[in-house]
Order: sequence, then C-alpha cells, then structure tokens
Amino acid sequence: MKGQTYFIFALIIAILIAIFAVINVGSVQVNYLFGTGEAPLILVILGSVLMGGLITASVGAVRFYQLKRENKSLRSQTNSHAEKTNTPKRSDVKKQKINSLDEDKESSTK
Repeated sequence: MKGQTYFIFALIIAILIAIFAVINVGSVQVNYLFGTGEAPLILVILGSVLMGGLITASVGAVRFYQLKRENKSLRSQTNSHAEKTNTPKRSDVKKQKINSLDEDKESSTK
C-alpha cells in the first residue's frame, strides 16, 4: 500500500509539472556559463525538473549506501560481541525460531 501511495503522489506531481510546462510554451533567453541562447520555456522547465530529480536521486543513493555500509559494520560488531559473550548470533536466533515454528506445525498436523 505504501508503494502505491508514493506512486500516486509522484504521478500527480508529474501531471502538475507537465501541465505547468505545456502552459508555458513561449521562448526565453537562457544565460549559460559560456554564453546565451534562446530556448522554449517548456524545455527549460522540464530540464530543470529533470536535473533536480537526478541531483536528489544521487544524494539519496549516496545516503543509502552510507547507511548500508554502517548497517554492515554494526552487524559485524554485534556478531563479534555475541561471540565474546557466548550469546547466540542474530542469524542463529532466527534459525532457531524458524525450526521451532516448523516443529510446531508438524506437531499440530499430527
């Protein structure tokens, strides 16, 4: 459901941007770093939205990989701490829970 909400929200925003861009079809002067030029306003708007989306996605991807690396580091710290204190690792606890659930299912079907 959460994915559908984001998709619908993104679709509404995209439609609003497209309507705004289509309404503004006039030609404008664009000042580049190396000169000036004329371009339709619709291309300037859509190009700006595209660049903003790419920059946002890039920053999000960098943050995602930072968090992924931090998560991996914390998992290894947890596992090393578990070995030092003779406590079961998280993955071992999950396996035990799965095995006990399987045993419960087998005993209930008999």
